Amino acid sequence: MRNSLLIIEDEILLGKELAHHYRKLEWEVWLTRNLREARQLLDDQQLEPLVVLSDMNLPDGNALDFFEKLGGHHAGCEWIFLTGYGTVADSVRALRLGTYDFLEKPCDPSRLQLLLESAARSAHAQRRLAFEAAQGNARYTPAVFAGASPRTVKLRQLLERLAQLPFSSLVIQGETGSGKGLAARVLHHNGLRRQGPWVELNCAALPRDLVESELFGYEPGAFTGAKNRHHGLLEQADGGTLFLDEIGELDPGIQAKLLKAVEDKRFRLLGGERDIQVDVQIIAASNRDLAKEVETGHFRGDLYHRLTVFQVEIPPLRERKEDLQILVPMLVEEFNAKAGKRVREIPEAAWSAFERYHWPGNVRELRNLIERCVLLAEDEIFPHQWLGLPGTTPPLDDDSTVRLPLDGSLSLDEMERRIIETALTQTSGNVTAAARLLKTTRETLRYRIQKYHLEHVVK
Repeated sequence: MRNSLLIIEDEILLGKELAHHYRKLEWEVWLTRNLREARQLLDDQQLEPLVVLSDMNLPDGNALDFFEKLGGHHAGCEWIFLTGYGTVADSVRALRLGTYDFLEKPCDPSRLQLLLESAARSAHAQRRLAFEAAQGNARYTPAVFAGASPRTVKLRQLLERLAQLPFSSLVIQGETGSGKGLAARVLHHNGLRRQGPWVELNCAALPRDLVESELFGYEPGAFTGAKNRHHGLLEQADGGTLFLDEIGELDPGIQAKLLKAVEDKRFRLLGGERDIQVDVQIIAASNRDLAKEVETGHFRGDLYHRLTVFQVEIPPLRERKEDLQILVPMLVEEFNAKAGKRVREIPEAAWSAFERYHWPGNVRELRNLIERCVLLAEDEIFPHQWLGLPGTTPPLDDDSTVRLPLDGSLSLDEMERRIIETALTQTSGNVTAAARLLKTTRETLRYRIQKYHLEHVVK
């Protein structure tokens, strides 16, 4: 997109020189000599220049008053005032209204050009962000939870209702792969803060120290390697939504610091000496039962109760299998479009396998399976021979069996946690026997029990 400039200047020679110069630089330029002509362009012709360069005192009025009547700064259009009679009060007022800059005549042409180019880049960035936000708002609607089962219908209705409420915090619970992150995006992009930033953090993906510095930010010199000030995710999400995925994995020390930030809307950077005020909506998610984690002492009760202004439960796929009748064709169509395939027919044998399977990885597992089969399809028939679903009945877990879906739904740490928990259950919580079973040392197993908060399984 070409840079565009509206010049409002009553000095005819100056206005023509500026217009001629920027047209030579391939800017799209409009020149007006008074506010009446400017209003016609902006209101009647819906002109949307990236930058407006305006004199302040014009024959038919004050341009600052005109700018204020237009509503001040709008995203995607930057105003720069260039005047020979400005005062400090005018300058302060202009900046408060949201102008990009306030210059005095005469102004060095090279400096003016740098400012105009900088203002155009700023306006471009604002328009790009607005476009991406609009795309997200259109993409993440409650309808993305496709299905006709009573639980899915109820979930869509709940998300629609919550999106209209100015809640401060909310907790989403559900199994891995059930769609907790998707529900959080639906709430943000359809909510009252959809014009604000969307920031997310997977608390299980980073070590403790890194989570703290990423979440709260830091000042230069706060620790070795902290050379510059870093804006934390809380600060970046100011005015929008912060999504904390897998919050059950958060270190207890950080939980206490987060509690203060949630309650007071204030926090302090690492190495900082003053509080920073933020206005953030927090959505937390976990695949653990946080209420039970509170009972066992692995999650702070005060933080849990502060976050659960509302609670959303995402039902697992195995409890709403009637949704498969809608989900499977929808995913087949999606991957047909992506891969250039033309799968149209789903055999009865495939439907039967879908119905009998237990779906431990939930919709994420279904999605991966459909993608694999569509990619391997050679004609219009869904190749059910590539399903690879283990068994035809829901497998029953027992104390000596560990079922681990290798579909990307579980991290390596989650798999290790399940193996250790199963071994401890099989040995009735005897750490020595469990260590022998896992062919490791008692000390190593003790360390991992503490790491995965499995003390409640130990005898």
